[in-house]
Amino acid sequence: MDILSVAEAMKHLRRDRRGPMRLFVSGCSGEPIGLARAMQDESDLARDITFLGVWIPGVNKTDWAGFHDTARAETFFLSAELRGNFEIGKVTFRPLHYSDTFDWLMSSPIDAGVVVVSPPDEDGNVSLGVSPDFAPAVLQRDDVPIMAIINPNMPRPVDSLTYPLARFECTAFDDSPLPELHEKPVSDTFNRIGRHIAELIGDAPAALQFGLGNVQQAALKALAAKTRPANLRIHSGMVTDSVLELIAAGHVPDERGRITLGVALGTPNLYEHVAKDRRFTFRPVSETHCGRVLSEIRRFVAINSVLEVDLFGQANAEFLSGCQVSAIGGLVDFLRGAAASEGGMPILALPSSASGGQISRIVPRLDDRAVSIARTDVRYVVTEYGAVNLHGLDINARASALISIADPRHRTDLNEAWKSMRESM
Repeated sequence: MDILSVAEAMKHLRRDRRGPMRLFVSGCSGEPIGLARAMQDESDLARDITFLGVWIPGVNKTDWAGFHDTARAETFFLSAELRGNFEIGKVTFRPLHYSDTFDWLMSSPIDAGVVVVSPPDEDGNVSLGVSPDFAPAVLQRDDVPIMAIINPNMPRPVDSLTYPLARFECTAFDDSPLPELHEKPVSDTFNRIGRHIAELIGDAPAALQFGLGNVQQAALKALAAKTRPANLRIHSGMVTDSVLELIAAGHVPDERGRITLGVALGTPNLYEHVAKDRRFTFRPVSETHCGRVLSEIRRFVAINSVLEVDLFGQANAEFLSGCQVSAIGGLVDFLRGAAASEGGMPILALPSSASGGQISRIVPRLDDRAVSIARTDVRYVVTEYGAVNLHGLDINARASALISIADPRHRTDLNEAWKSMRESM
């Protein structure tokens, strides 16, 4: 099979498809940066294409709908880069859990796909490398031709998903650097949150899930700082550089398959490490977010962040000032998996306030548009002022527990608001 330039491969993919096309484009660390550059240089490549994919805010910054007047995009996260075209109707947002998104990609009309792969081995097989999360949903479909972009910067982990080159309709070469995520030092507020989470987890063996952000970074730092070696596993949709500190501290035994994940997203140091470490096993979302799989993991601890929690226990993970800024992603998949796990702990964490303490993030009641997580799915809530377990509490006790971990400057107002709401129920 000839290896083409990205532009030539895209033209080949469209050769027999003159009309509109629905094109799956991989995201996270597998985003085809070379394809974006080709379309920026030659905008007609994007003519009449509807791009669809799972692109992470703050990481995948390509505005796929912006390459051509007739281009469109369908997304499962609404990032800042897509906001403008969303407001004028060129971007469609689909609110789905990760597990549902994978199923949707297996059955939705898709005309073609583009994925980034490692160079082939001696048997002619390429690897999805450090980003096999959603691509397998499309690759398993016989009706979808796929372009493989071979990128020498894509690591080939010990255990990831591989495919023969014969699976792909065409192949291209591009050596663009993979998308990177550089973590910043976390504040004292988040460090206090991380220590509370580490105290909740304790010293018993556990399997951890965590995503992006300061909460997760602080929690891993606090766990890594424990002097007594822990016996930890990791089962997560994603890991970042913070996991390396936990490994270096000796808390994740050096055993094959100790870390199961869908994506590694970080710096070249992380990518280099996961390519050689036998602990890392890369699997698709159909496994990493599967409720049955999660429920069978003993002491599965899901650590995730949200923007607001109200006194009923409902949580907002998607809206700021009424604007959609993110999505639910795999959050509820993991919360429910941890709740069903023997000894599991579904943990939501957030700073108690914003704007220098002027705005409470424990609020009386969420706007109806901002409810991402129902109160029945919320158990452990953590702020810098402590941790509470809402499971089984009556509505008054839930409200009192949440007020107890709110910023002290807002507790009187929250108590008064709850009293007023309770009288009107």
